[in-house]
Amino acid sequence: MSTYLGSISRRSLLASATGLGLTGSLFSNIPIASAQALTGPPPEVDRLAVRVVTDSYQHLLEPSGKVGEVTVQRPIVFPAGGVPQALQNEWGLALHLESARGGETRQILVDFGFTGHTFNNNLKLLNIDPSRFDAMLLTHGHYDHFGGMVEFLAEHGKKLKPGLPFYLGGEECFCTREVGPATTPFPFGALDRKAIATAGLRVLFAERPSTLADHGFTTGQISMVSFEKPAPPSRMKVGLQADGLGCAPDSVPAEKGNLTLVPDDFQHEQATCFNLKGKGLIVMTSCGHRGIVNSVRSAMKVSGVNKVHAVLGGFHLMPTPEDFVRNTVAALKELNPDYLIPMHCSGTRFYEMAKQEMPGRVLLSSTGTRFVFGA
Repeated sequence: MSTYLGSISRRSLLASATGLGLTGSLFSNIPIASAQALTGPPPEVDRLAVRVVTDSYQHLLEPSGKVGEVTVQRPIVFPAGGVPQALQNEWGLALHLESARGGETRQILVDFGFTGHTFNNNLKLLNIDPSRFDAMLLTHGHYDHFGGMVEFLAEHGKKLKPGLPFYLGGEECFCTREVGPATTPFPFGALDRKAIATAGLRVLFAERPSTLADHGFTTGQISMVSFEKPAPPSRMKVGLQADGLGCAPDSVPAEKGNLTLVPDDFQHEQATCFNLKGKGLIVMTSCGHRGIVNSVRSAMKVSGVNKVHAVLGGFHLMPTPEDFVRNTVAALKELNPDYLIPMHCSGTRFYEMAKQEMPGRVLLSSTGTRFVFGA
């Protein structure tokens, strides 16, 4: 039996597909439904706070303060007594969102970072309580975004609200993946169905624009409308494996269902968005494989809101040529967001170019930082 790359002590946590039972193409003990479609104007919120739970680096002594209209809070995690503790950094991304509308609040977790050890450590030090989550969302099926999920659910699953909504972009999230040269590939993990079922999560497929915990919305599948094309850093394997991992061929797009190995086009990737009252859209792309410009334009199209207040997350520009980065900066400048907050896979070249072209609008982010938009 093959092992799940992200499981505790590298042990497989899955029974066989036969043991779990199948209903059509999906495991019967994981109820899957479609997320509520966004059919009109998106909801407005008065405030949105975005906390970076996991990223690749941190700036411990960077001061907190106000940058324009955004409050930037840097964490202080040294205890008053005892052994000093520190936030941990690693390749991956996880965000904690807290929105407010009147006296009503929502807390949403976006992605789980690369390992559960780092993710759980940072949740504790940042005083984030999983029992207060109103929803969780996985942006796409890459290990550096779901790798921490199994250990997180093992430690916190019983604390979560019963039937907590878990938003996914579709069945492709479950496909096993590989990276590296085709001649010498190595595994890049697969999303664990049994861990999801054991935690009692309610899986919602957001393949089309959908509302998110009544406060936000997702783009659904992102259209390719700009010069950007998805760079395929991974390949997905279509089919259910003997140990229950993988995706069902009859539940992925028809042109992929009869193939075994497919270069990732990230059709299942989604952006997470909020409409901030009086300010415009806040668009978050954890990796932006479909293109950061395509992601923002999709958010504008599905919401009908043309003003962009902030764009933040991973923009997947680290491995791209200089001309491509320059074109991306120019296209974002044309979209005219008030703020850009690059994270994760955006790269220093983009950060420096964007700062030069959009002075005062590019904010420094790192693990533990909290950005507060609105009142």
